[in-house]
Amino acid sequence: MNQKDMDLFREEMADVVPLKPSHSVHLVARFSVSEAQLARNAAAQSSEYLQRLPLELARIPPVKPDDMLSFKREGVQDAVFKNLRLGKYKIAAELDVHGMSVRQARDSLVAFILQRCQRGERCVLLIHGKGHTNKPFPAVIKSCVNYWLTQLDEVLAFHSAQREQGGYGALYVMLPKNEQQRLENRETNRRGGHLR
Repeated sequence: MNQKDMDLFREEMADVVPLKPSHSVHLVARFSVSEAQLARNAAAQSSEYLQRLPLELARIPPVKPDDMLSFKREGVQDAVFKNLRLGKYKIAAELDVHGMSVRQARDSLVAFILQRCQRGERCVLLIHGKGHTNKPFPAVIKSCVNYWLTQLDEVLAFHSAQREQGGYGALYVMLPKNEQQRLENRETNRRGGHLR
């Protein structure tokens, strides 16, 4: 720092009064993630997915309007997947993307899945419709949803819904436990209880 800078600093600090020493120390412990941090993380993750999930229909493997859709990641137990397929899990939330543009459907889908994961919701219903009259080919949104869900790490499994909940126009989607649920399960298992 040169003399001119030092003189300027002293001039600016001339009327500053030092704080009186205090013997008490106030520590604030923060063990939980704030809502703002969660929102920033979700926004970053959402942005990453939106860049990764294609809108170009040439990159989407087409399915037919009346095709049954099914997907299961390695590690999902067969009995769990069977219960999902049969609609035996409580539906925590639902999203209807049929009738949306491809971009609207993708953006809504990503936001919905990430929000539901944050809330610890394990099973959701996604209504994509069959799309018999979609252009440029039948089942455009259904085809997109089928592909996009396989690209989202948070999706453990999905299966076409039972007839009364939309049949081949809807999907049951299984999401992972959040960290709190994992901790609770570990504690329950340690005590010899049942899984949640």
